[in-house]
Amino acid sequence: MADQPSPTPAESTFTRPVDPEEARRRLTDAWDDAAQHVLTPRHLELRRLADATRLIIEHLMSSGAPEGALSAAADALESIAADLDEFPHGSIYEGFAEAANSGQSPQAGFYDHSPLIGKANPLASPIEIAIEGDKVIGTATFGTAYEGPPGCVHGGFVAASFDEILGAAQSMSGLPAMTGTLTIRYRKPTPLHRELRFEGELVRVEGRKVFASGRVYAGDSLTAEADGIFVTINFDRFKALIDERDQPAGGA
Repeated sequence: MADQPSPTPAESTFTRPVDPEEARRRLTDAWDDAAQHVLTPRHLELRRLADATRLIIEHLMSSGAPEGALSAAADALESIAADLDEFPHGSIYEGFAEAANSGQSPQAGFYDHSPLIGKANPLASPIEIAIEGDKVIGTATFGTAYEGPPGCVHGGFVAASFDEILGAAQSMSGLPAMTGTLTIRYRKPTPLHRELRFEGELVRVEGRKVFASGRVYAGDSLTAEADGIFVTINFDRFKALIDERDQPAGGA
């Protein structure tokens, strides 16, 4: 029998359905591999730059700096942005942000690009992910930039975090899927500047629908719950979306 061609990055990331036990093993191994992944010097600098950017955002939201200091900081950032604009732009990673939930690839770049768990993405808090038995556990501390009600995390960021956690949990079904509906029940205000613990778990599969649920705690206090329904996707259609995204600007 002839050798099968090696899978493309998209195929190795969002595979066709697999056995749930195999999916759970892959997901656990992927997170472990990502945690132990040896980063290149460039990738380490990406993370350092993202950390610095997060600090700037946090200071911007809470600093009492005078006009002169703010003006000098703005000048410096505009200069940095202009310097970075000189370099080529486009996909600097193989895959897409949602691949962080697929559990199929150990490449840290997948995880680092996510807007919620990506250590190289300054939009992310970031959420630290771990697998504990049948549960996906996420820990995060949200700063002032994520404030909604006074002293509390904006409900939209709570919802987005649940989408990430439940997305990882649903992947234990072995079925690649995308969010169909996400229902959040806010029990108490979710505090800023405190470590939060998210929990997510696969509930059941019905046809094309994958059900997952989750909770978030501040200490022992339950602050919100979530239920998600994920709809399995056609692999070829999803791959087409990736290919379309990767087309050069202006098409080819």
